[in-house]
Amino acid sequence: LVKIIVDVAVATIAYFFIGYPLAHKVCFIKPAADLVADQGFELVRFFFLLTFAACISAIVSGGVAERMKFKPYTTAGFFLAGVIYPIFEALIWGERWSPAFQGWVEKTFGAPIHDFAGSMVVHGLGGWIALPAILVLGPRMGRYIRGKSKPIPISNIPYLALGSWILIIGWFGFNVMSSQSIETISGLVAVNSLLATAGGLIGGVLFGKNDPGFIHNGALAGLVAICTGSDIVNPIGAFIIGLVAAWIFIKAFIWEQEKLKIDDVLGVWPLHGLNGIWGGIAAGIFGQKALWGLGGVSLISQIFGAVLTIVFALVTGFILYKLLDIVFGLRLSEEEEFQGSDLSIHKINAYPEDIFKV
Repeated sequence: LVKIIVDVAVATIAYFFIGYPLAHKVCFIKPAADLVADQGFELVRFFFLLTFAACISAIVSGGVAERMKFKPYTTAGFFLAGVIYPIFEALIWGERWSPAFQGWVEKTFGAPIHDFAGSMVVHGLGGWIALPAILVLGPRMGRYIRGKSKPIPISNIPYLALGSWILIIGWFGFNVMSSQSIETISGLVAVNSLLATAGGLIGGVLFGKNDPGFIHNGALAGLVAICTGSDIVNPIGAFIIGLVAAWIFIKAFIWEQEKLKIDDVLGVWPLHGLNGIWGGIAAGIFGQKALWGLGGVSLISQIFGAVLTIVFALVTGFILYKLLDIVFGLRLSEEEEFQGSDLSIHKINAYPEDIFKV
C-alpha cells in the first residue's frame, strides 16, 4: 500500500513536468494567469489523464508483489509515468504524434486505432510491461519447489472483495469521463460498463467454479476489456465481451501459474495484459454496424493496435527492468524476503499478531 501511495506522488511529478507535455505539447511551467485560460481546461485534463498514467506502475505492482526493492520500484514508476506511457499515449491519443500516426493508420487500414478508455493504451500496456518485470525478478521463495507449484494462499478474501467493489464503482468514472467533455458524456458508456461487469461476474461463476478470487477478478476482467469499445458497442456485445474476458483471465491465470511457472501474484498479465488486447480486438468486432455497433472502426486497425501495444510494452519493459536490475538490483535479499517487505522495508508488521509469531 505504501508503494501505491508513493506511486501516486512519483507519477504526479513525472507526468506533470515530463509526461503530459511530451504527449500533448503543453507546458505547465508558466504564470498562473496563463494556466487558468479556458477555465483551466488543460489542468483538469491533466488531472484526469494522470489517473491513467499512474495506473501503469500500479498494475505492475500486483505482479511483482512481496519481492521487489522499494527504490527500483519507485524509480521504474517515474520512468513509466514520465516517459514510456506518454510516448505510447502520444501515438494513440496525444496531440504530439497522434494526428500523423492515426492518419497513417486510417489511410492504411481504413480507420484509426480506436481506444476510448484505454483497454490497450493503459491496461494492455501495463499488463505487458509487468510481464518482463516478473520474469526478471523470478518467482517468490517457496512458490515453485523442484519444478512443482506450491500456491501461496490469498491473505485476506474480504479485502479482495472490498477492493474489487471499490474498483468497479471507480471504473464508471474512469470510462464515462473518458469523453473529456460534459456535452459528449454517453449513457451508452455507463450501461456497457455495467453489462461488461455483469458478464465478467457471470463468467467468473461459470468458469471459476465459485472461486471468490476468480469471481471478483472476473468483474475487473470485463471492465478492462470494455474500456476500448464502451462508446461504440451494443450492450449485448458488452456483456459477451465481459463474459469472454472472465474466461480468458481464468484459463490464462491457471496456465501462467501452473504450466509456465510465472509467479504473477495477482495475475496482472492475464487480467490487464491479455484482456486489454482482447478488449481492443473486441471493439473491432462488436463495434461494427452489422453487430448493432456504431461503426467507424476497423478490425485490422484494432489488431494492428494490439500488436503494437504488445511489442512496445515488451521491448520497453525488458529494457527498463533489466537496467534497473543492473544498477540497483531489483530483488530483496533472501533474508529480507523471508521477513516480508513490511518488516524489511518499512520496519513494521502489517498485522499486530505477526509480532507474536515464532
